Amino acid sequence: MTTWHEPARDLTVAADVDVLVAGAGPAGFAAAVCAARMGAKTILVEQAGAVGGMTTVGLMSHWTGASRGGFYGELLKKSADLGGEFEGGSASQIINPERLKTVMLEMLEGAGAGLRLYSFVAGPVMEGKQVGGIITESKSGREALLARVVIDATGDGDVAAQAGVPFHLGRENDGGMQPASIMFKVGGVDYSNALFPGGFADTFPVPEGDLQTLARKHLPPPAGHVLLYRSSLPGVVTCNMTNCTGVDGTKTEDLTRAERVCRGQIDAIVGFLRRFVPGYENSYLLSSASLIGIRETRHFEGEYTLTEKDILEARVFEDWAVTKAHFNFDVHNLTGAGLDETGLQKHFPQERGYTIPYRCLVPRNIDGLLLAGRNISGTHLAHSSYRVMPICANMGQAAGIAAALCVHNGVSPRALPVADLQKALRNQGVDV
Repeated sequence: MTTWHEPARDLTVAADVDVLVAGAGPAGFAAAVCAARMGAKTILVEQAGAVGGMTTVGLMSHWTGASRGGFYGELLKKSADLGGEFEGGSASQIINPERLKTVMLEMLEGAGAGLRLYSFVAGPVMEGKQVGGIITESKSGREALLARVVIDATGDGDVAAQAGVPFHLGRENDGGMQPASIMFKVGGVDYSNALFPGGFADTFPVPEGDLQTLARKHLPPPAGHVLLYRSSLPGVVTCNMTNCTGVDGTKTEDLTRAERVCRGQIDAIVGFLRRFVPGYENSYLLSSASLIGIRETRHFEGEYTLTEKDILEARVFEDWAVTKAHFNFDVHNLTGAGLDETGLQKHFPQERGYTIPYRCLVPRNIDGLLLAGRNISGTHLAHSSYRVMPICANMGQAAGIAAALCVHNGVSPRALPVADLQKALRNQGVDV
């Protein structure tokens, strides 16, 4: 038997709202808060037991990227555990995931947004080519949640894919996708003597040789690079060193394999740190993420596709929805450790930042739906820049405001006058 017929059944409508946001990572969280602040009845749906996605459940080390202003600026100010500067960054960018979980809940409650955790998005509610809500699976059973506008901030675009929005997986020429990682923390680090290589090109001479070269030699492939980040806790360092290539994050079997591979590397990595890296001689595994980090899956077709050329030229679009976004082409090696040959971190030539047009958030063919986060419409290389969390948070701000305006004005996301969105963004301090 290769198929099973599931009988049709009536589902309980668990909520009927103006704006429904699927996925509570930085993009979805921002979208929900901003839509609710605009007066829209809003609900945020998340499969994990906490808000924040990779920032919290994924144990991310810091807010990567140099985006300025917008909702990200507000969130950074409210959640920062530390102040001051250190070589290579600002202490305010360091993430304390436990503090951030609480801050995010407080901001959702303050905005008046509803929240349903432990709820897996099983598919969209469709009325022809119009998304009218989502179907969830949870301890409460299979339920329908209806909305005037749905924002897909699931990262992988699970709602958009099942709704029929066209997409391609990974790199345009071969479908290759960036590798997966599990973040983890070690304790017992001597900060006064510790090394903190924060990029693939960052290395140090240690007694046994060059640090990154030693990692290639001694760590189990496809692990083989050293990325170590300060935390907000004394003696604790966040490690971004596990690596699993050839993973399709839209497939359960690949996610399971990535979990096994990455977890199987952690003990060897800790042993490597203790043996080779100054300051880590007495380090030990402290905690690991309960959400694997998937960097890239579906790229959806929107009304416009952002390209690497747009980013390199710092293009200012007339229909801008996100401004002052800045990051390099952070393409992790698709076949091994380190930076991919197409990536560009040090000496990135564009320092001015760029804008993302509203059209990238509007999917082709399907109405009642907006995209926010790494699943917006962009090329593989452009995605390697805008996928970082500060930029995704500001995408969520734009999507949440746009969704609320659509409800208030009785128009579809595709028909929303972008001038209305930009006026609302300017009122919140966002401008080009």
